[in-house]
Amino acid sequence: MPRILAIANRKGGVGKTTTAVNVATAMAATGKKVLVVDLDPQGNASTSMGIDKRGSMLSSYDVLVGEKKLSQAIVWTDVPNFSIVPSSPDLAGAEIELVDMERREYALRDALSSDAVNYDYVIIDCPPSLSLVTINALVASDAVIVPLQCEFLALEGITDLIKNINAIKKNFNPKLELQGVVLTMYDKRNNLTQMVEEDVRSFFGKKVYQTVIPRNVRISEAPSHGKPVLLYDFNCPGSQAYISLAGEVLKREKELIAC
Repeated sequence: MPRILAIANRKGGVGKTTTAVNVATAMAATGKKVLVVDLDPQGNASTSMGIDKRGSMLSSYDVLVGEKKLSQAIVWTDVPNFSIVPSSPDLAGAEIELVDMERREYALRDALSSDAVNYDYVIIDCPPSLSLVTINALVASDAVIVPLQCEFLALEGITDLIKNINAIKKNFNPKLELQGVVLTMYDKRNNLTQMVEEDVRSFFGKKVYQTVIPRNVRISEAPSHGKPVLLYDFNCPGSQAYISLAGEVLKREKELIAC
């Protein structure tokens, strides 16, 4: 069975999708077989990998509501070892359909357990809300990575997210762990960024990755070209930061597995 990592934060615009796509790309470059499951109705992870969502392809929505198998919705990308289950706008209404389903919190876990055995890692890009879709992602996951934007309101809501993770662990998924917190949109010239970093590292301690993701225009440009920033501009600071972050994630995975 693969290790399953959810990229989650209840706040939007913090770099969840960018982190999911680029960590997955860096893992794939090391020879790991990686599957990204795009659970955000906006489908930014799919767009970032050059997937044309206007077609009639199957999506994570079809898998989540039990209409199709996971393997039927998998799309191979141009990155070796990297495939994706694309998103669909229909995910925005999945909440209503899931409510009356048996084992509604386990729909994604059941789909992955029977159909994702050939992967080393599954990375789930979660929507910016605590919906049944996000709960499905957390119930299915072994660990959570939380991207945190370096701004004044960064910590607002994150304590609630940690409470949510602990509640999922207690009631549905006892193996779930917070793997780490990654600081994104980091500007070392900004005093506010440094203050936020100090607060976050004081609150979360060693759970905060040493790697920070800088503000970098190349990171912002890459999705419009349908590429992860690692392929768009390998030498830019953003790419090098995500390579470093992926190394930290893999190292922590070894530590968690050994526990």
